[in-house]
Amino acid sequence: MLYSLLVYLLFVPWTLFVIATGVPLSFLSPNYLHNYARLWARVSLRLARQRLSVSGQEHLPRQGAVIFMPNHQSNLDILALFAGLPVQFRWLAKKELFSIPLFGLAMRRTEYIPVDRSDRRAAIASISLAAQRIADGTSIILFPEGTRSPDGNMLPFKKGGFMLALQAQVPIIPVALQGSRDALPKYSWRIRPGRITVRIFPAIPTSGLGTIDRDRLMEEVRQPLAG
Repeated sequence: MLYSLLVYLLFVPWTLFVIATGVPLSFLSPNYLHNYARLWARVSLRLARQRLSVSGQEHLPRQGAVIFMPNHQSNLDILALFAGLPVQFRWLAKKELFSIPLFGLAMRRTEYIPVDRSDRRAAIASISLAAQRIADGTSIILFPEGTRSPDGNMLPFKKGGFMLALQAQVPIIPVALQGSRDALPKYSWRIRPGRITVRIFPAIPTSGLGTIDRDRLMEEVRQPLAG
């Protein structure tokens, strides 16, 4: 318990420092603030005594946009993905996160995309905005489960991300996370030292696919994440 308290006492001021010094960088380019967030994540993982192991970086795109789809088991997944994916991407994240003081400001300045799950029309508008970002060459990352798994078992996938991939006709790269739930499970605030692994899988193409292929595409993404 004391260890967890110490982590939070260090994490909060570190996060505030990064936001205060990083937001001005966004006026030069959102890419600068995103890169700064990667530093924030690496230091935060060290503060939490999480060792990070990454494999499959050869599958990262050399050019063109993709949609990254990781499984979701812990709040530490955010840090692991920032630190483990050394490329530019934009988060498709729930609207509530953008209401957090300062943190939400940083997300908006980095051009992350809010999704209102309670409003279908607003959610569709968010998908359209994400499709435009992808058309401009920006990769997107989203959790197909929509939320963290409480017991480690993969939740049913939401359809929106797959409709986005089919609309944008860009590849999906599955990203499997392991170990984060052991360190910080859902509904708990206690952090345990551990190892988080990030495994990047080969891209799954969507070129030429349509809505009729959605369910098959969802299963293709689920298989490596559940393995």
